[in-house]
Amino acid sequence: MAQCVQSVQELIPDSFVPCVAALCSDEAERLTRRNHLSFAELLKPFSRLTSEVHMRDPNNQLHIIKNLKIAVSNIITQPPQPGAIRKLLNDVVSASQPAEGLVANVITAGDYDLNISATTPWFESYRETFLQSMPASDHEFLNHYLACMLVASSSEAEPVEQFSKLSQEQHRIQHNSDYSYPKWFIPNTLKYYVLLHDVSAGDEQRADSVYEEMKQKYGTQCCYLLKINSRTSNRASDEQIPDPWSQYLQKNSIQNQESYEDGPYAITANKNSDSNLFSLDGLDNEVKDGLPNNFRTHSLQLDQSSDPSNSFDGPDHVKSSSSHETKKTNTGIIHGACLTLTDHDRIRQFIQEFTFRGLLPHIEKTIRQLNDQLISRKGLSRSLFSATKKWFSGSKVPEKSINELKNTSGLLYPPEAPELQIRKMADLCFLVQHYDLAYSCYHTAKKDFLNDQAMLYAAGALEMAAVSAFLQPGAPRPYPAHYMDTAIQTYRDICKNMVLAERCVLLSAEILKSQSKYSEAAALLIRLTSEDSDLRSALLLEQAAHCFINMKSPMVRKYAFHMILAGHRFSKAGQKKHALRCYCQAMQVYKGKGWSLAEDHINFTIGRQSYTLRQLDNAVSAFRHILINESKQSAPQQGAFLREYLYVYKNVSQLSPDGPLPQLPLPYINSSATRLFFGHDRRPADGEKQAATHISLDQEYDSESSQQWRELEEQVVAVVNKGVIPSNFHPIQYCLNSYSDNSRFPLAVVEEPITVEVAFRNPLKVPLLLTDLSLLWKFQPKDFSGMDNEEVKELVTGEPKMIGTEVVSEFLINSEESKVARLKLFPHHIGELHILGVVYNLGTIQGSVTVDGIGALPGCHTGKYSSSMSVRGRQDLEIQGPRLNNTKEEKTSIKYGPDRRLDPIITEEMPLLEVFFIHFPTGLLCGEIRKAYVEFVNVSKCPLTGLKVVSKRPEFFTFGGNTAVLTPLSPSASENCSAYKTVVTESTSMCTALISSASSLDFGIGIGSQPEVIPVPLPDTVLLPGASVQLPMWLRGPDEEGVHEINFLFYYESVKKQPKIRHRILRHTAVICTSRSLNVRATVCRSNSLEDEEGRGGNMLVFVDVENINTSEAGVKEFHIVQVSSSSKHWKLQKSVNLSENKDAKLASREKGKFCFKAVRCKEKEAVTQSSEKYTFADIIFGNEQIVSSASPCADFFHRSLSSELKKSRAQPSVHKVKQSLEDAVRVIQKCSEVDLNIVILWKAYVVEDSKQLILEGQHHVILHTIGKEAFSYPQKQEPPEMELLKFVRPENTTVSSRPSVEQLSSLIKTSLHYPESFNHPFHQKSLCFVPVTLLLSNCSKADVDVIVDLRHKTTSPEALEIHGSFTWLGQTQYKLQLKSQEIHSLQLKACFVHTGVYNLGTPRVFAKLSDQVTVFETNQQNSMPALIIINNV
Repeated sequence: MAQCVQSVQELIPDSFVPCVAALCSDEAERLTRRNHLSFAELLKPFSRLTSEVHMRDPNNQLHIIKNLKIAVSNIITQPPQPGAIRKLLNDVVSASQPAEGLVANVITAGDYDLNISATTPWFESYRETFLQSMPASDHEFLNHYLACMLVASSSEAEPVEQFSKLSQEQHRIQHNSDYSYPKWFIPNTLKYYVLLHDVSAGDEQRADSVYEEMKQKYGTQCCYLLKINSRTSNRASDEQIPDPWSQYLQKNSIQNQESYEDGPYAITANKNSDSNLFSLDGLDNEVKDGLPNNFRTHSLQLDQSSDPSNSFDGPDHVKSSSSHETKKTNTGIIHGACLTLTDHDRIRQFIQEFTFRGLLPHIEKTIRQLNDQLISRKGLSRSLFSATKKWFSGSKVPEKSINELKNTSGLLYPPEAPELQIRKMADLCFLVQHYDLAYSCYHTAKKDFLNDQAMLYAAGALEMAAVSAFLQPGAPRPYPAHYMDTAIQTYRDICKNMVLAERCVLLSAEILKSQSKYSEAAALLIRLTSEDSDLRSALLLEQAAHCFINMKSPMVRKYAFHMILAGHRFSKAGQKKHALRCYCQAMQVYKGKGWSLAEDHINFTIGRQSYTLRQLDNAVSAFRHILINESKQSAPQQGAFLREYLYVYKNVSQLSPDGPLPQLPLPYINSSATRLFFGHDRRPADGEKQAATHISLDQEYDSESSQQWRELEEQVVAVVNKGVIPSNFHPIQYCLNSYSDNSRFPLAVVEEPITVEVAFRNPLKVPLLLTDLSLLWKFQPKDFSGMDNEEVKELVTGEPKMIGTEVVSEFLINSEESKVARLKLFPHHIGELHILGVVYNLGTIQGSVTVDGIGALPGCHTGKYSSSMSVRGRQDLEIQGPRLNNTKEEKTSIKYGPDRRLDPIITEEMPLLEVFFIHFPTGLLCGEIRKAYVEFVNVSKCPLTGLKVVSKRPEFFTFGGNTAVLTPLSPSASENCSAYKTVVTESTSMCTALISSASSLDFGIGIGSQPEVIPVPLPDTVLLPGASVQLPMWLRGPDEEGVHEINFLFYYESVKKQPKIRHRILRHTAVICTSRSLNVRATVCRSNSLEDEEGRGGNMLVFVDVENINTSEAGVKEFHIVQVSSSSKHWKLQKSVNLSENKDAKLASREKGKFCFKAVRCKEKEAVTQSSEKYTFADIIFGNEQIVSSASPCADFFHRSLSSELKKSRAQPSVHKVKQSLEDAVRVIQKCSEVDLNIVILWKAYVVEDSKQLILEGQHHVILHTIGKEAFSYPQKQEPPEMELLKFVRPENTTVSSRPSVEQLSSLIKTSLHYPESFNHPFHQKSLCFVPVTLLLSNCSKADVDVIVDLRHKTTSPEALEIHGSFTWLGQTQYKLQLKSQEIHSLQLKACFVHTGVYNLGTPRVFAKLSDQVTVFETNQQNSMPALIIINNV
């Protein structure tokens, strides 16, 4: 139980005090009424004795009584009605609320920290009122009257006569059978005569004389002269006299007071609650029912109109207004206005005198009489203490009559029965705190009653015996709790008297609590909760809860559970504030522990109670909790919660319609998932026109691709800024999300919409309907270009002239659905915009059925769903920035950077480009060329310039050459609608090449430029507002099959330079699916024949293999090789060497074709200086139409593939060489075997599609770098190297060997033997045959070379000597020569043969070294082919 102000040792004696009746004359009542008090109320603050008093027990032992209190009350002749008592108790409880600012105890139990009010004053008030308002009953005498004060005034005409009238009146009430109430202790009641004297108005001498007369008539012990009203009431304001009455009267101020206007003063009758709540209910001078006005019906009597059986626990009978009114009426009244402090002392003295001289002697005498009476009746030993049950067993009525008298609670005794005399004596001893004697009397009476089966009497004796045993000084025996249990059970179950049972429980629980037996106390309290009284049950449950929390190891959950039960019963009893308090206290335990259903129930109840008490903010927050926690409730329950919440919210918002919009709890907004998009929505594809994909909110964020786009943008910006990226460069962000860099204020352009995507989630199982959904913003208009000193204009919110706001009329979120809403703003002015949040009406659908389909889109007619109720509110978008982790301080603490994506700066107008692709293919063959068109449209009001496009795959597309001559005009320029520039040729020039040349500069691929950045050839380089231009664009299918995503980034600038935004971009991703077409491989080798018509410089053979690897699903019938072209700065194809007579180069599926071409060096005039980057193109045609390979688009794609190849080769890391001179030497030697010859294979493919034949065309490139090394048109897959065991060896030579390889050295010098193929010699005439042989040595390098020719046969093994067919060289065996750059030297040799036969002349070994090198790289110049000679005999 909660802590109480009084200990149980003080509580029980104060609850059972001697009762004294008061009977006043009208005049006496009038005197006390001048102080707004009745006589009984006047005495109330002074009714406790300030000193100890003594009396003697029947054994003549002195007994000390401490703190004795007496209860004086007016006589009331009707017992109080239960309904009125219930109403009073209800009022007492509702008036007593926890004090404002009361410091609660913090109890820590386990992991709970609970704020709990330590005291429960409402329970104490209830208990006090309950114990004092108990009606007197026949089976106990504790609250029967022991004495009666008869009060008259000295100002009456005949005071003494008035006393005798009052005395008769008292006698009549006590002894007349008409009055069964009030109850009197003994027939011979003590009468005490009090003369009231008004000092300020009365005659003191007269008063003294009347007093003397009284003393002579009634004896000095029973008379008293009490002087009051020492000051006139009009002097009341002079000094402040304490008002000891207010605390006693305040408790009952709840009872409706009525003001009486008929007396000289306006009088308020205050019911008193400290005694039995007996008081007057008015001052009118009539006599009711033959009684003077002094006693009436009980103050607790109900009005006649109301139904006495009416239960006062109904939920709506407590009108809080009444308590407010009564407080008002009370505060204005000053009690005791005519009394001075001397008068206070006089009243105190009067009570002392009455108790010492009147009451206590009377009680002492009565105890003796009862004792003597009991003993004399038995004629046995004088002392009661040694008595046993058999002393009293004789005088009972016969058995038969007992049975007749039995009722539900057992026997009923006549008033003079000896058993009742014992009980009477026990009660008297109890009242004067003689607990030993009381206990033994109760104990004896209990046995008697039990023997007689008089259960009501027995229960009363058991109850008081237990209390007496507990209160005995020195505690000779333990508290007999089982007595109480039996008493409670008897009262409740046998006697059906809940009031008495409740008294037992209240006393016993206090006693158990004082012994720290909280568990037993709680069980006892819970046992008495029942359906018949909600208020009692609520209070007892609450006390039980306090027992659980006050245990040694607190039972927190039991506390909370019983608090909930108590709150429920308080609610049923109409005690809304107490109910709310209980639920709130219990909530501390259930909160955040995962008891979600319990939490929901508590919050729901708190919400309801707060709402009824008009604590609307609390109600809103409680309902908000139910909605925002992940609710496990069923859908109908959630729907109910939501409707309740909306209803409460609506009422709150109606109270302050002009106040700020409230924050709504639903739906959830994932703020960090908010995305912003600057710009117009993308136009859909229109027929053959396809708009650039650009950026939209529908695209998923991909960090890899965003990095690629960033690199493209940096590339183009670097080109525009002469190769340097400006320090203040930031990539343009059209779409902001949680991955983008939001540390800077984003830039938006005026008149271009801003779309904000808000991610909503509905956590409930019922759909939510948001209506009139729009963004909430504030805007600061600025003029960025203006002067700095211009004052900042005021913040604007909701001004459509500045910022247009789109309103979504209906947005439905189905149950447990996550859904994004896209809301637009249209800035019409430059300045700073801050997007604060969203504003909407929150409602639910009538009937709360889940609606299939998508929520209403903007522009839907309203009323698609009927909303039952909705409230207007807002939710803020607050985005936490990224956690900072750069400095040490940031790493050690938790700090977050800013996220400014919701605070865009609106800048002045910029051009806006839209790009459309016309006839853009989705599928191509590898290498296929297709022509499409691109349309550029400027949809803004500013001209744009500097249009460029950048792509990682520049070899995929071209806009044509820089000069119009090189670019074919339109697709219809030649037959078959070819994309190429073609010229019709005669069939005679079939095998010889047609020569043309072009500079790489014509195709935008100059030295050092970025091949990826391509300027778009706009006419006049400017696109005016509203203008559009169409340009042709050739595409070539990538060489690898599969799906290719090709990113184009269009870059453009405004003609007028803007300070904030330098440029803008537009993105497009083209997806192309390529399928296999041809596979081309080529090799080049030296031709051995040196005597060509070109003379010096040598020539080569080019072998080309073409294979059709197309799989037939593309519908390709066959490929025709139309033309083979070469492109090089130094070489050109001269003619086709036909291996077969087949002129027609057709390849059906999986067929392979072989071509052989002769290549020669370009003439010096053709191969101009290298810096000019002139390429010579040679075309060998297999058809009747020449494709000009040096024109666009053939040359474009050739140059682009070339540059991308170069880029790849550059990307491979070069190893640093140590010796520079060595490296140069190697370089020279390597150059000999290098050749930069590029082959372009042009083809047509015949495709059947939908029974129509189409002709596709395309080109493949093979780049030949090295003699003898095979090159491919498609990228080779790298074979992964095989696993090798690791060798841990220390390398001796750390430098990389710079010795050239055999192949490189063998191509340094080219050798050729000239001799007759057959030689006839008459061996019979001359045995030796001499043949002249010329050895031609050609220096292939650009450096001087020293050559050694060694003619000695190299004998490798003895077998070699035996080979038939050896011959000998005559003359010098070794020649040393120096060959200048590209010089050809002929050496005349003679071979000598002795037999006929076939001989190989290729035996000379040639050694070479560079002249300026110290180190000689000598290696055998092996000839590739044997030089065979036939020697015949004639």
